[in-house]
Amino acid sequence: MVADIDLKKLTVAEFHELEFDENDRDLYELIDGELMKKKAPSPQHQRLVRELAFVLHTFVKQQKLGEVLFSPIDVFLSDTDSPQPDIVFITTAKAAIITHHGIEGVPDLVVEIISPSSIYRDRVTKMALYEKFVVAEYWLVDPSKAEIEIYTGQNGGYKLY
Repeated sequence: MVADIDLKKLTVAEFHELEFDENDRDLYELIDGELMKKKAPSPQHQRLVRELAFVLHTFVKQQKLGEVLFSPIDVFLSDTDSPQPDIVFITTAKAAIITHHGIEGVPDLVVEIISPSSIYRDRVTKMALYEKFVVAEYWLVDPSKAEIEIYTGQNGGYKLY
């Protein structure tokens, strides 16, 4: 007989109490209570983040729509979910979710730039997470195909726009 093993999920509070080696170049995020390690992004990845964040920021600022922030930034969706998206947009109406700790609530837009090591995480794990917490738009930037997939929340799920 196999015993049921109830694995304890790590909470955001416990995650922030963890101490990492100061020479550790990896980044960590918490998805469904599981600590996920990701490598530091490549220069190409960071260039894409910079350029896309700049374009979004310029438009958002001109239109006075809200605020654009980029990684590394903690987004606290629940007690066991704290991803670090590449770019987030928060409307002026929801500006109060931006605190000195990070984003404490659901952003209006999340952008992830796919890296070779993050394909499954971005396309499956994070998409399901953002869909679950009703992030209105989720953009997947695929540098290998030079395209952006835009998913919008409709009828309780995402639809490719």
